[in-house]
Amino acid sequence: MPAKKSKKTPPIHPLHGVLTRIADELARIAPEKAKPAPVAAVDAFVWHPDRSALAPVQEVSRVPLELLKGIGRQADTLLANTRRHAQGLPANNALLWGARGTGKSSLVKAVHAAVNDGAKGKNRLSLVEIHREDIPTLPALLGQLRDLDRKFILLCDDLSFDAQDTSYKALKSVLDGGIEGRPGNVVFYATSNRRHLMARDMIDNERVATINSDEAIQEKVSLSDRFGLWLGFHNVDQDTYLEMITSYAAALKLPIKPEDLRARAIEWQMTRGARSGRVAWQFIQDVAGELGVKIKL
Repeated sequence: MPAKKSKKTPPIHPLHGVLTRIADELARIAPEKAKPAPVAAVDAFVWHPDRSALAPVQEVSRVPLELLKGIGRQADTLLANTRRHAQGLPANNALLWGARGTGKSSLVKAVHAAVNDGAKGKNRLSLVEIHREDIPTLPALLGQLRDLDRKFILLCDDLSFDAQDTSYKALKSVLDGGIEGRPGNVVFYATSNRRHLMARDMIDNERVATINSDEAIQEKVSLSDRFGLWLGFHNVDQDTYLEMITSYAAALKLPIKPEDLRARAIEWQMTRGARSGRVAWQFIQDVAGELGVKIKL
């Protein structure tokens, strides 16, 4: 029998070794793909759509609910709605709108902590922050949360839409108009400086540019209608502003005379040209730093 011919080993390309080393080095330095965090581990997350992952937040920056002054009605309404959601009862999406620095996002975070106070395990609410520019990925996020055995608050801070921005249509569909609708274990809370989430001139432009201006305006305004709760926030009067200052100072036990605190607080708000919860908190941070007091709430 004729001997079998041995198979010839293909020649090695001259660049094989170089390319192999490059591939190994890229694999070594490439960041590992983030794994979704277990929702039972922490109570707050930030949504990262590029990785389809929920990044855990170990400690949320917030102020206790009892220290938020001048927004008692808004606090009572949002707290009641959030408690119903935590109990598995029907609850509304909420739009917190109004002037800057008046406590909109602070209230959401404070309410989340208040509802979780004393709750354990899956009875605790998870707070998930989604950035404004990531709104088009909201359906993907809801897809992850829909089947989880826990309830969620989605928070989008400073939500608004400008001309040529059509991502509001995706939000409108997701809130309650899509085929699947909003998952029962999720409520969506948004803060905005605009009641209708869109600039007034944007709506006026639609009136001029379209034949059927009423339909165009309704298309824009109907987004805010998807929120069952509208909570308005406004700049406070001086008495309320000083009440905020006094409350913060007492909670931090600042060693300063009340009359000195009051005089300095009034001077501070005059230099800022506004009175709000944010201005009050910035003043307190300044005084606490000057007095060498660390802020632990």
